[in-house]
Amino acid sequence: MNIKSKEDVYNEIENNNVKFIRLQFTDIQGVVKDVEIPVTQVKKALETGISFDGSSIEGFVRIDESDMVLRPDVRSFALLPWDQGKGVVARMVCDICKPDGSAFEGDPRYVLRRVLKEAHEMGFSFNVGPELEFFLFQVENGKATTKPHDFGRYFEFAPADLAEDIRREIVLGLIDLGFNIEAAHHEVAFGQHEIDFKYDDALSTADNVVTFRYVTRTIAKLNGLHATFMPKPLTSENGSGMHVNLSLSKDGKNAFYDPQDEGEVDQMAYHFIGGVLEHIKGITAISNPLINSYKRLVPGYEAPVYITWSGPNRSSLVRIPAARGQSTRVELRSPDPSCNPYITFAAILAAGLKGIKEQIDPGEGTDVNIYDLTPKGLADRNIETLPPTLLDAANHLAKDDFLRDALGSHVHENLLRIAYAEWDAYKLQVHEWETKRYLNAM
Repeated sequence: MNIKSKEDVYNEIENNNVKFIRLQFTDIQGVVKDVEIPVTQVKKALETGISFDGSSIEGFVRIDESDMVLRPDVRSFALLPWDQGKGVVARMVCDICKPDGSAFEGDPRYVLRRVLKEAHEMGFSFNVGPELEFFLFQVENGKATTKPHDFGRYFEFAPADLAEDIRREIVLGLIDLGFNIEAAHHEVAFGQHEIDFKYDDALSTADNVVTFRYVTRTIAKLNGLHATFMPKPLTSENGSGMHVNLSLSKDGKNAFYDPQDEGEVDQMAYHFIGGVLEHIKGITAISNPLINSYKRLVPGYEAPVYITWSGPNRSSLVRIPAARGQSTRVELRSPDPSCNPYITFAAILAAGLKGIKEQIDPGEGTDVNIYDLTPKGLADRNIETLPPTLLDAANHLAKDDFLRDALGSHVHENLLRIAYAEWDAYKLQVHEWETKRYLNAM
């Protein structure tokens, strides 16, 4: 749909006999929230917004300042692609405002808009192409299990891959919502899948990531399965990542491409990488926000744990894929699909822009398989690792004044509050591994 105005929304509602509108947004953790209104209220929503209690949303406001307003972004209007039974339902993604109409500094969309404005003032637009992985698990007695839906492996097809039809249903649903799907396939782990969609501007892509997770889980449920974007649900299998392909455009041309350079990569791309690597330890608390995220970021399961960059070498944290021209890009491989995409993209872009402005040198690229290096080999090359736990990552974020300024103190403080609370809750738990290991031995 090419929706650009309120009138376009009204026309689509009438032409498709829409009965309800779901107004969606995310809390600071990236969890989708929504309120459903009948179409009789859509004019009010578009003219003045819909009020709600912000104190009930994680990371928003205190109860004594709780009045917030949802302002739908008309460009996000889309018909939901499944039978609702009670009439056609559409959705719009919303910005969060204060009662006086000003932007709320804790709105994840606003955080990204702020950094995108900085990029625009430098003459850039920021494009992002994510690669989301997820698992499909069986459901028993109405509850999700960790039993894989199938036992296929990478790029396998039926009968080993039992989810071909479900993936197609997800793809068709996403296409109905305006996605440009590039590929869908079985991933490495049992029950693991990936669906890739075309890059777009960062705000639209962040909206799409949130929508992707919502659609995938809904269609899986309609098929009697549970879809999860948990980074590491199975101990002995690869975890799920969300590699992000990043590029800047200037005057309609890819700013990372330089046909005169020997490698056809502009120095700007290297400086962008330099900025990201300088702040990656703090960014990790944002791009990998769960205790479970760090069960994925360990050696031996194809996850990037070493702070390096390279060309096409997939063992590096950051790489420059082989494609050139308008496809020249930088790929950051550490984020996982549990993150809030708005805040994650904002942090990455802010660090990259700093790298460009300060011409930060990323150092020498790494052209070997880092997974094969010994501890001495890593030390000889001065290769550091990502934070090993959420606590370590949060401590790096707490010390990163640049990220605090880039994200705003409200978001920075709440991200830390949530991370430390998560760690405190985790460390008090007695895990099954501990009881199996120690109960009879001690």
